[in-house]
Amino acid sequence: MAEELARLDATAQAELVRSGEASPADLVEAAIARIEATNGELGAVIHPLFEEGLAVANGELPDGPFRGVPFLLKDLGAAFAGQPMHMGMQYLKDRDFRAPMDTYLAQRFRAAGLVTIGKTNTPELGILPTTEPRAYGPTRNPWDLGRSSGGSSGGSAAAVAAGMVPFAHANDGGGSIRIPAANCGLVGLKPSRQRITEGPLVGDIMSGLTCELCVSRSVRDTAALLEAVHGPAAGDPYVAPPPLRPYTEEVGADPGRLRVALSTETTIEQDADPEPVAAARGAAQVLEGLGHAVEEPDLATLRSIDLVQSFLVRWAAGQAAVLDQLGLATGNVIGPDDVEPLSWALAEAGRRHSAGEYLTAVGQHQVMSRMFAGIHESGFDLLLTPTLGEPPPPLGSFDDSGPDPMATFERAFIDGCFTAAFNATGQPAISLPLHWSEDGLPIGVQLVAPLGREDLLLRVAAQLEQAVPWADRTPPLFAVA
Repeated sequence: MAEELARLDATAQAELVRSGEASPADLVEAAIARIEATNGELGAVIHPLFEEGLAVANGELPDGPFRGVPFLLKDLGAAFAGQPMHMGMQYLKDRDFRAPMDTYLAQRFRAAGLVTIGKTNTPELGILPTTEPRAYGPTRNPWDLGRSSGGSSGGSAAAVAAGMVPFAHANDGGGSIRIPAANCGLVGLKPSRQRITEGPLVGDIMSGLTCELCVSRSVRDTAALLEAVHGPAAGDPYVAPPPLRPYTEEVGADPGRLRVALSTETTIEQDADPEPVAAARGAAQVLEGLGHAVEEPDLATLRSIDLVQSFLVRWAAGQAAVLDQLGLATGNVIGPDDVEPLSWALAEAGRRHSAGEYLTAVGQHQVMSRMFAGIHESGFDLLLTPTLGEPPPPLGSFDDSGPDPMATFERAFIDGCFTAAFNATGQPAISLPLHWSEDGLPIGVQLVAPLGREDLLLRVAAQLEQAVPWADRTPPLFAVA
């Protein structure tokens, strides 16, 4: 039973509870045992909340779609009042900082019936595409313990890939759902901008670069969780277009014959590694076999905007703002000795940029949004790319202890070169585990839809899941207690 549970997705585990074959406590106890058996090697769960989770599992649970299913929250973003929230920072860890209130998303996770049993590792402030904070050490990739699980949702992705829980909370400000999903062989959907509320303390982050959802092992789990938690809350600054019908109805629905634009050229000067390029081209062949039309148009005009510099202006401003906000929350002015070198370098860069430069960067991204919208208006339903520009990199690839911490940020460009553009445009994008390298590493492929069209992504993703199934693939480190 223990091994069977580790391999079941959340939808299947919830069905065990509904049918009476297992109780919520059974599922939670088994998940806790898997975490205890594996986390020492993996470093994915940094705040065990086992007693709290067991108490919830043995109490009156909401009758949501995932009643009794064990769940993990990333230690950045969604949170319950009183639980640890350290955001990868030694500064907050030393002060035993706690979330001041429930976020609306955490409340929706609870209403869906999920039982939170821990919080997962994240790089400091979610900055890097790897999860190696000095506060908690590295999260290792269960496919190869010497490699990165990705970031910033690397703790969640490693935990799900290793079978600790069937899915886990994740968020994305430049690729932080899709990059870990690709590195760990999972499904990672970045929803449309403001599809899911970030309240009550947050309206949007960096003018809408970030969004929330999960990493999962199946398309149906992603669709069902999106259906359970999407939608605005009172006071949100703006909202995403409403879906045409429940997201759960898109899984298995016929997407029709689609026109897909394939692009393997990066948005930076460095070319992508041949492995992710091969993955994207392989996915194109599968799509053609399913009856879709795949073309490779010239998208050079999209490179007329310097995505790297404009994105850096917004991202650096965000780091300056969050350090100021955390200083107010803790009653201290945060200085260079309180954070990692890259965090401080970015915050200082953010303070140097003027308000005008920030608004110019936002404006450039709005122009880029119209360019991508033009691609779809010209007849392309989806865009197909690699997820990352490289296979999962070795741990230690993003060391910021040298004389120029910003060089570490530049090292990360190849990881976000296909993902960050769609944080800038707000479009939904999904990474799917459609390819494995010769040495057994998962390589993700990204599909991008027009703003508000998660339904289209879910239909095609489910179709690909059937054509190139990945459910039976498990990493060498797999949690069977």
